[in-house]
Amino acid sequence: MSPADPSGASAPAPLRLRLYVAGTAPRSSRTIESLRQLCGRSFGEAYELEVVDLYQQPGLAAEDGVVAAPTLVRLAPLPARRLAGDLGDEDRVLQGLGLDRRAEEPAP
Repeated sequence: MSPADPSGASAPAPLRLRLYVAGTAPRSSRTIESLRQLCGRSFGEAYELEVVDLYQQPGLAAEDGVVAAPTLVRLAPLPARRLAGDLGDEDRVLQGLGLDRRAEEPAP
């Protein structure tokens, strides 16, 4: 029998996020950029971020139960979680979505 393939081991589910914003206002642009920076620092490339404009895709927002912007939805790993309001506080975002900093170096 051959050794187990490390890539076939039970890898954690990829992180999938959906960010709802309201139009292309400067606040929406700042939220998108700060969230991308947070995810890059915290998860490296191990995440997927989909940005949805509430005005252009109201049906998708209704499916996800989103009524305000900005709202960040963790789609995977399950269970789904939502965080609405100011997404500028990194610790609040990570804790609110039940995430840890996967890409962070372990403490010595």
